[in-house]
Amino acid sequence: MVDEATRKSLSGIPLLKTKAGPRDKELWVQRLKEEFQALIKYVETNKQQDNDWFRLESNKEGTRWFGKCWYIQDLLKYEFDVEFDIPVTYPTTAPEIALPELDGKTAKMYRGGKICLTDHFKPLWGRNVPKFGIAHAMALGLGPWLAVEVPDLIQKGIVTYKK
Repeated sequence: MVDEATRKSLSGIPLLKTKAGPRDKELWVQRLKEEFQALIKYVETNKQQDNDWFRLESNKEGTRWFGKCWYIQDLLKYEFDVEFDIPVTYPTTAPEIALPELDGKTAKMYRGGKICLTDHFKPLWGRNVPKFGIAHAMALGLGPWLAVEVPDLIQKGIVTYKK
């Protein structure tokens, strides 16, 4: 089940309507508009709640996304590159979010730095196609992963603060 904090976070992200992927030409343009609107709303909500933790941008086609995400612990900001491609079967298939610089540093990661979302996130995504989008993947996938994995990596000395 989804806890109350997650439920509150999700309530600020608009649900998407268009079921389209990169191969669906005009419909994909509509889906991208919905994706950007949801991301903008999610970032605005996060900023209002003093919980700003990522920046994303995409290529012109909206098929490749990249940016930065960060985790703050003991007033230190640990920043990571984040990237993912939109699968051709999107939105039926969720994007595989990667933090390349953490590749091989935790068991909850696949080759190429792709974070493990199999057990908890992917079933939830599957039940919510096409309503979930990139903002939902960040809120329900990357956000919780960072909150669990980064403190552990810091405590073990695997991730260190860079000025």
